[in-house]
Amino acid sequence: MSYSLIITIVSHGKADLVTLAATQAGSTGGTVLRGRGISPNAIAAALGIESAKDVVYILSEDQQTEKIKQAIRQAASRENPHLGCIFTIQADSFLKTGALADNAGEKDMNTKTTTQEDLITIIVNRGFADDAMAAARKAGAGGGTVINARGTAKEDDARFFGMHIVPEKEMLMIVVPHEKKDGVIKAIQGLECLSTPGSGIVFSSPAEDFSTLGKQSR
Repeated sequence: MSYSLIITIVSHGKADLVTLAATQAGSTGGTVLRGRGISPNAIAAALGIESAKDVVYILSEDQQTEKIKQAIRQAASRENPHLGCIFTIQADSFLKTGALADNAGEKDMNTKTTTQEDLITIIVNRGFADDAMAAARKAGAGGGTVINARGTAKEDDARFFGMHIVPEKEMLMIVVPHEKKDGVIKAIQGLECLSTPGSGIVFSSPAEDFSTLGKQSR
């Protein structure tokens, strides 16, 4: 049995809409994170006009994934346009799902995907997510979502390893067309705030079946 991670990013306060629809479609639950959206409009971002976001993670069996996504899309179709977006990541590609099923992870990792978008995740010291977003936008990205986080290193670790470790982190999530992925990552890697060891990481994953949520314009 294999699993998919359904990721939904919606306006703050709409997480319950997502989780209720998912539960009614057979989901056993999910995790809601609080984030903030960074506007794709450079002027709006410079003025600090940003919106609060709810990021919902739902782990589902592959056979249930499409039903759950359809239920979320249906519930969201009654909301205002630009409610958010939804996409999936194959959980057995990067999560330890062995505790969920003995044969998890046995899927052929060489299977080609038809995805056209990629999720770029950047984890940086707090205060630098906006710099990363600015660099990504210059390389062709639109907007992104920032989640406050913390590192697991202790204060003593910084002295022991001989490097400065900042526990407060920001995780920036950006979905971009596949053809722009390499350019965006290269732009982010060139930032001065990522030039020292322990200052952050950047990685990408295919964002399968990406779609926007909310009423569709006719």
